[in-house]
Amino acid sequence: MELGSIFLVLAVIVIVGVYLYAPFTTRAQRARKVETNEVSALKAERDRVINSLQELDFDHNLGKIPAEDYPAQRASLLQKGADILRKLDEIMPVSSSAINAEARIEKATAAGRADLGTVSRVATANDDELESMIAARRKEHKSKSAGFCPKCGKPVLVSDKFCPSCGKSLQ
Repeated sequence: MELGSIFLVLAVIVIVGVYLYAPFTTRAQRARKVETNEVSALKAERDRVINSLQELDFDHNLGKIPAEDYPAQRASLLQKGADILRKLDEIMPVSSSAINAEARIEKATAAGRADLGTVSRVATANDDELESMIAARRKEHKSKSAGFCPKCGKPVLVSDKFCPSCGKSLQ
């Protein structure tokens, strides 16, 4: 046998081997793709639960949610989030398994509450404080603008004696 025919037979054997092995690799890729889609769906659901918890806390601080209903709604959302995290941990184990699922949901919810301090401050302010804040704001706004120039129509301030645009006397 010649050397060329030996290489040809080896090439045919390699091609047939690759052809026969291909279905095994595509099944593994499909399994990974299904797992990736499931992980993505679970992460999206986790984000929805965290947003719902943040909105529930926000509404409770504003007084929109009755105090009797709040603990039950919060507990059900925490349970739902914990279940989702457990499913995620089954698919993709997390190294921080010492922290339980509910604590992880609480931590993620607390991280999203950047504006909670301002909301609670406004929610607990009494009517007199709010009225004084509104009056101060109106006074500040009123002292700035005196209307518009009668000649050119540009805005003028109370302290202006002449229009800054056209120079017309405002007195």
